[in-house]
Amino acid sequence: MAYAKHIFVTGGVTSSLGKGIVASSLAKLLQARGFSVTIQKFDPYINIDPGTLNPYEHGECYVTDDGAETDLDLGHYERFLNIPTSQANNVTTGRVYYNVITKERNGDYLGKTIQVIPHITDEIKRNFLLLDRSQKYDIVITEIGGCVGDIESLPFIEAVRQLRWDLGANNVIVIHLTLVPYLKSAGELKTKPTQHSVKQLSEAGIQPDILVCRSEQELPKEIRKKMALFCNVSYDCVIEARDSETIYEVPLLMQKEQLDQRALQKLNLPTYNDPDMTVWKKFLKKLKAPRRTVKIGLIGKYVELHDAYKSIAESFIHAGVMNEAKVQLEWIQSETLENPDECAEKMSQLKLSGILVAPGFGSRGIEGKINAIRYARENKIPFFGICLGMQCAVIEFARHVLGLKNANSSEMDKETEHPVIDLMEDQKNIQRLGGTMRLGAYPCTLKAESKAAESYNKTEIKERHRHRYEFNNQYLEQFEAAGMLATGLNPDTQLVEIIELKGHPWFVGTQFHPELKSTVDNPHPLFVHFVKAALQFDQKNKEKEKETTLKTEM
Repeated sequence: MAYAKHIFVTGGVTSSLGKGIVASSLAKLLQARGFSVTIQKFDPYINIDPGTLNPYEHGECYVTDDGAETDLDLGHYERFLNIPTSQANNVTTGRVYYNVITKERNGDYLGKTIQVIPHITDEIKRNFLLLDRSQKYDIVITEIGGCVGDIESLPFIEAVRQLRWDLGANNVIVIHLTLVPYLKSAGELKTKPTQHSVKQLSEAGIQPDILVCRSEQELPKEIRKKMALFCNVSYDCVIEARDSETIYEVPLLMQKEQLDQRALQKLNLPTYNDPDMTVWKKFLKKLKAPRRTVKIGLIGKYVELHDAYKSIAESFIHAGVMNEAKVQLEWIQSETLENPDECAEKMSQLKLSGILVAPGFGSRGIEGKINAIRYARENKIPFFGICLGMQCAVIEFARHVLGLKNANSSEMDKETEHPVIDLMEDQKNIQRLGGTMRLGAYPCTLKAESKAAESYNKTEIKERHRHRYEFNNQYLEQFEAAGMLATGLNPDTQLVEIIELKGHPWFVGTQFHPELKSTVDNPHPLFVHFVKAALQFDQKNKEKEKETTLKTEM
């Protein structure tokens, strides 16, 4: 089998330096040069996947078309490259050990003693090369989670060392991302953390080929020379990664630093095709120079950690650019809205032009979400509900329009008299939590002349899911008679995928997660049209205020 070229991205000094963004930016530049590129993430935690992790622990759980629950960095990979990822693009220590133990139980090792080396490292290497089998990619970029020196990362680092020995130095390179802090009191940049990080990597048998140095300040030549000398890296392979206003600037900053060119040279690949970043530059230009600003409330249970809704926030950036507008997100903790009067007062004071109720699980903060939706419905404010947000819209409508007292989801109240949201039939006998929800992409048929069909400009779509509960079709006729319409249905199961409110400027709820398919090249149409509706609402309000002011002056 012909192997792809492999680039590994490791990190040192501290977490959250942006390995995923650096990997995505490099991949974008290589893709713009004409190479076929993909990115994968190897995480050192023992969970099989992030599916059971609390969002406060790990941020959002990103779901792929094939139903894999993965790290949020895969969202960055897709948003930058505009190509789908899969189960093979995210592997954890837990999955590695699970595979090895399963093989051992099956007798695959013929009674041998199972050890970290070679059995665990061999399984890691097998997963490193999984994407090679498709022979679709010229280059595979692998991000190694955590920091060099972490105990849990050691098997991955050892596997990288072995793979480099297996495939040869011209086929495998290592990019090491570190921090160069600026000490204000001393008035200087400090290289010692980077030196120590590279030393740790070298002790594990890996000499980095390229250093990417995260810094708040410009790296002077003297600092670059010092790091090159002490870290045994070529001077032109010390790359500056300055803080930027937006992650979408990073590919252009890396291009300026010639990161892609250095990587290709190390891999003995041609560098004569300059990256064509025309479309990306147009996107960035519009992002930096919006013509208007619109305020939209994002109501959720985990708003203290914005990464819990990372894909939603990025989708608003994409949709804002399409509308030549900046979306100003107001992050609102749903628990603060549980008193109806206080909710209405807060919503009124914020003067929101749109309200999005975010996905989630469990009963905490649900009543606040329902109150916010009622405010949006009664005041004709553009509303967008995603997954649990859509389900809350159904509950709110059942209670306050249909008069079904105490209507609820059986997730929140198993004894509710009116379970307008109920557990899916194929979920009723499932006991285990991990990887057992309705996951991945499913088809949906849209009703003509609906807001959804207008947004997509077609009637057959496929969207990604992550849920156990669904709209209870026993109530569908009652809902539609009162004006809440099911405008998107799964053609096989008749699962309600989209609800819309008749007579409302823009009131849409989706059982699926549209935010997971929004990219720079293809902003999601529902987000684009929601932002458009919010802008129109904002414009009407401004015109009304202007009329009121003129009448007062007269």
